[in-house]
Amino acid sequence: MIMQVDQIDFHGLLHSANLVETELRKKLAPLGVQPRQALVLEAMSRMGPVSQVELAATFGVTAASMSTMTERLLAAGYLTRSVDPASRRSNILELTDSGRTLLEGIVIAWSEVDAVIKTVLGDDAPAFFTLARQLRNGLGGKIPGTDRHSQTAPQPTPNRPQSAPEDAD
Repeated sequence: MIMQVDQIDFHGLLHSANLVETELRKKLAPLGVQPRQALVLEAMSRMGPVSQVELAATFGVTAASMSTMTERLLAAGYLTRSVDPASRRSNILELTDSGRTLLEGIVIAWSEVDAVIKTVLGDDAPAFFTLARQLRNGLGGKIPGTDRHSQTAPQPTPNRPQSAPEDAD
């Protein structure tokens, strides 16, 4: 017998995640940035200057995938690339002032998505956000850039709500 999808608990989570991402895409569209790009910019604000290889490892993607994403951010003027003084074969990426300004808009968009979720869930929203972080952690996820062992001091991240998408994706 084939089970109906509404009998599988995961289906509700999967569908909700798609709907939340659609809402996020709408909020980020005026900024001209995609959700993954927003996460990369936010992580870079925490990490400070970083190599593309380290950034790819942080997000668990190939260097080629990260290269495609960072090329778009470089072309838009949100990042700069320079030769790593410690290793001339490596490049260092860094947020520009435009990138930091964009990040302020990203945080606003994330806050707006938080507000939508809080409106839908009401008093259950804090428990939901706690469970979402618990699920992320239990599945081996982490906030990109939080465990970096580097000499570089991270740049300050703009104020953001506790349940912002740094805890997702």
